[in-house]
Amino acid sequence: TGTDTEVGKTFATCALLHRLRADHVQSIGMKPVAAGTDSEGKNDDVESLIAASGVKAPRELINPYLFRPAIAPHIAAAIEGREIDPEHIVSSFKALQELANTVLVEGAGGFYVPLGAQYDTADLAARLGIPVILVVGMRLGCINHALLTQQAIAARGLTLAGWIANHIDPKMSCFEENLAALKDRIEAPLLGIIPPHSTPKDAAMRLCLPT
Repeated sequence: TGTDTEVGKTFATCALLHRLRADHVQSIGMKPVAAGTDSEGKNDDVESLIAASGVKAPRELINPYLFRPAIAPHIAAAIEGREIDPEHIVSSFKALQELANTVLVEGAGGFYVPLGAQYDTADLAARLGIPVILVVGMRLGCINHALLTQQAIAARGLTLAGWIANHIDPKMSCFEENLAALKDRIEAPLLGIIPPHSTPKDAAMRLCLPT
């Protein structure tokens, strides 16, 4: 999950997938819900995960729900007259677990993103019951966003396995001071720092895998 949208969840997931491949771990990325397609009906995040994964799998398992407009998933689903069924996502996840040793599941937006009238991405994370990695977009306001997300993850009874500092704003004032504040307050290990203008393959070796 991430502290917000556009903080580098896909980038960090791809970097972790590259790291797993380098460590000879059979791994695959999953994007349960994606919104926004190109002229060919493809989603950039999904394509990136497929390219970074070390295991091949049917596209419908990797991305059970894909919507055309790049808007909040529950709104996109309503526009297209569809419903997001959490149990279908869970069954797809379990099928991927049969194909790979490690499945990295990338959420949509931040931790609380509606998937329907009574269901959100936090509910999905709890239903899957897997440890959470938090991608912190290092920019003004990130401390508050990160600590609120940490509380939300704990409130769902989930384990925060680690966090990644993604330096998305190269001009961020007091980067080191903000990083230190987060290290003091996030009760999980810092898995690594992703520098500006890097690639997922470059970032892969800068990241530690959670134990």
